[in-house]
Amino acid sequence: MNPKLPILRDRALFDLALTHRSYVNENSGTFGDNERLEFLGDAVLGFLVGEMLYQLYPKMNEAQLTHLRSRLVDEKQLGKLGAELSLGELMRLGRGAEKMGGRSNPSLLNDTFEAVIGAYFLDAGIDAVRAYVTPIFTALAREQVGDYNLGASVRGKTETFIDSKNRFQQWALSNCGTTPTYEIIDATGPDHAKQFTARVLVNGKVYGIGKGRRKQEAQKRAAEIALQQINKEGVSKLKTTDEIYGDRQI
Repeated sequence: MNPKLPILRDRALFDLALTHRSYVNENSGTFGDNERLEFLGDAVLGFLVGEMLYQLYPKMNEAQLTHLRSRLVDEKQLGKLGAELSLGELMRLGRGAEKMGGRSNPSLLNDTFEAVIGAYFLDAGIDAVRAYVTPIFTALAREQVGDYNLGASVRGKTETFIDSKNRFQQWALSNCGTTPTYEIIDATGPDHAKQFTARVLVNGKVYGIGKGRRKQEAQKRAAEIALQQINKEGVSKLKTTDEIYGDRQI
């Protein structure tokens, strides 16, 4: 797959999609940043990828579709796609953000790609955006799913499409009679590169702690850690994400 950026008729709108707020802060004459376009693009992309998956995999259940969509539009995947589209070279960043590696930052690449989608939607309409994203995300979906026949009842493979938060919720309901709760307990770093720490609790007891560049990502990590420890060690000895992953970036 060798994706290319969509061509917008409105150059000013395209420039706005590339403009990070750090650039605006350092260039007073600049008209706006891309955060509103990012919001719009996130919504458009989520809808279109969901529509595509619904049509592409008629035998997938709701949990599988939800989890696969989340894989396709998460920060890691969209950041990688943004890098392949050379958005890092095109982004309008402030000097501080650039010095901190903003042009290769997955979070900024993710946000800029979503802003470009939002701008393309305003410029050309939903059908044009659908025609643009469908081949890209169809190929990515097939990479994720592989040759697995989604109509087959293969327990282990099916479970890989169920979100970790859903799996932990099922465990909590079965074993504790209640659903988990998630809390954001820390947020560090500058605005353009935040890292959140979340913990998951059941009946007031902490079962997992995880980190991520977005709150939902941190919650998923916490659920993954909780599931790992339940499966491997039980719940009497709980570890944090750092203890499990060491110094690796998560």
